[in-house]
Amino acid sequence: MSPSRAAARPRTRYAAVERWLPAFLHRHLLYFEAAIDEAVARFAAELPEGARVLDAGAGEGRHAGCFRLQRYVSVDLGVGDEGWNYGRLDCVADLAALPFPSGYFDGCLNMVTLEHVRQPELVLRELARVLARGGRLLMAVPLEWEVHQAPHDYYRYTRHGMAYLLTQAGFIDVRIIAAGGYFRLLSRRLLNGLQFFRGPWVVPAGLLLGPPALVLPLLDGLDRDRNFTMGYICSARLPSS
Repeated sequence: MSPSRAAARPRTRYAAVERWLPAFLHRHLLYFEAAIDEAVARFAAELPEGARVLDAGAGEGRHAGCFRLQRYVSVDLGVGDEGWNYGRLDCVADLAALPFPSGYFDGCLNMVTLEHVRQPELVLRELARVLARGGRLLMAVPLEWEVHQAPHDYYRYTRHGMAYLLTQAGFIDVRIIAAGGYFRLLSRRLLNGLQFFRGPWVVPAGLLLGPPALVLPLLDGLDRDRNFTMGYICSARLPSS
């Protein structure tokens, strides 16, 4: 099995779990994904009708439906996961060299993509270039996450690293919010463990790992510092002048 196919296998399982879980359990167990979806929905609702929005690293265009009132443009290099359908992309391009004029977009998404680029500082400067003055950026980046879309998986980010990168790229009003704390992270790691069991071992593994995975998120309020987290939701904007 190729590395990219091996990386795609857990993603396929998560997609199946997402389809199966009711909404309240989706947010309870797959908190990072739910937090991303909620942040994107808020971001879209706050943008004016007709605003130009760039989804930089759009993949299969998971968030396109949130921007029906805006002029949504999806861009990706299309090499991350050979199991994905990149056919709906508006443009195939390197995020470090976007084929758009400066100041063209009013908003930009970059969701769990920055770990897949070799030169994140160049990508952030390029996103800043194509944003208009006052343009807004929404990002999600992982901190505690398994290797995925190998071999195109290069970095993990702390809140301090993201604050530095965004500020150096020219962004202001930087906000970085942890997507859960220690107990949500521990719950997710228990669920990750299910992928190592096959055949008759799946049921006992589920009985062993499933109950604590369900209970642990209820304790997440104990981790007030959020130094243990799956990742961060980041927002920022360019100066208006």
